[in-house]
Amino acid sequence: MTVLTFGEIMLRLKTPEHLRFFQSPVFEATFGGGEANVAVSLSNFGIPAEFLTILPENSVADACLGELRRFGVGTGKILRGPGRLGIYYLETGANQRPSRVVYDREGSSIAQAVVGDIDWDAAFSGVDWLHVTGITPALSQGASDLTLQALRIAKDKGITVSLDLNYRKNLWKYGQTAQEVMPDLVRFVDVLIANEEDCQKALGIETAVDVESGELDTEKFRLLTERVLSDYPNLQKIAVTLRESESADSNGWSACMNNRTEFLLSHKYEIRDIVDRVGGGDSFSGGLIYGLLSFETDAEALEFAVAASCLKHSINGDFNRVSVAEVRALLGGDGSGRVVR
Repeated sequence: MTVLTFGEIMLRLKTPEHLRFFQSPVFEATFGGGEANVAVSLSNFGIPAEFLTILPENSVADACLGELRRFGVGTGKILRGPGRLGIYYLETGANQRPSRVVYDREGSSIAQAVVGDIDWDAAFSGVDWLHVTGITPALSQGASDLTLQALRIAKDKGITVSLDLNYRKNLWKYGQTAQEVMPDLVRFVDVLIANEEDCQKALGIETAVDVESGELDTEKFRLLTERVLSDYPNLQKIAVTLRESESADSNGWSACMNNRTEFLLSHKYEIRDIVDRVGGGDSFSGGLIYGLLSFETDAEALEFAVAASCLKHSINGDFNRVSVAEVRALLGGDGSGRVVR
């Protein structure tokens, strides 16, 4: 079972520790991006994973390819073209000061791509599952058209499709809104991943959910997922991440899933002293895809995804550098953080 993810990968420049922008002249340089993060997670879990994007012809992009290969991600389908490698700057928050992201990705190679630049028959060779996010269609009209084309062809080929709505308000600037674009994409999707804001901002589905009010009202999430499944009869299931953000360092983390037969609610983790929450949603997506491919029940898949993404909050960088054994250990109750000797 081979999974292909399609989207943009960027150079990530993060301030050291919890410093503010240019409080230090140093940035930590790594790579990251929603779809690439999912591919890395899957590869770490032993699932053959490939990543498809378009990168410029320069040494920074070469280093990006090398980093993906180091994690075992297949890069043979990545194309090279005009444009640049996008950048995002990250300032890590602390306590009541939130983290901040500044994008510098306009004119990136994938944003300049148009229909016809990617041979989808070749891209889907040997592929059983396609994963995309709502980030790529937010980049440009061309990237949006390519994403829709990819989903249509994938469905024609019988490939399972998952989509993380991943609404980013700072990206939709080329004349289309998320609510004008995303519903057409979701109609080709089997497994939808979202949070409550995604459903509202990307699909226009109003929700009475308030994650900042204290205890989550799970009945409201059940109704929300039922509404999405009703509006999109093609969906097999929807998973919704539930983040209770007390501060930048302290979050409650869980998820729910509706598979049209049952409404499932995961164990809730109280995460304290967060190291890096960027990529937390992507690590959930990677864990969920692995779980759906590896376990007999959706309940097991959901618990694995939440545990995997819980561990990601302890790891600096976009990529979730954990193994199946480490996730299983947490699922088994070993969350004490004691030294393993």
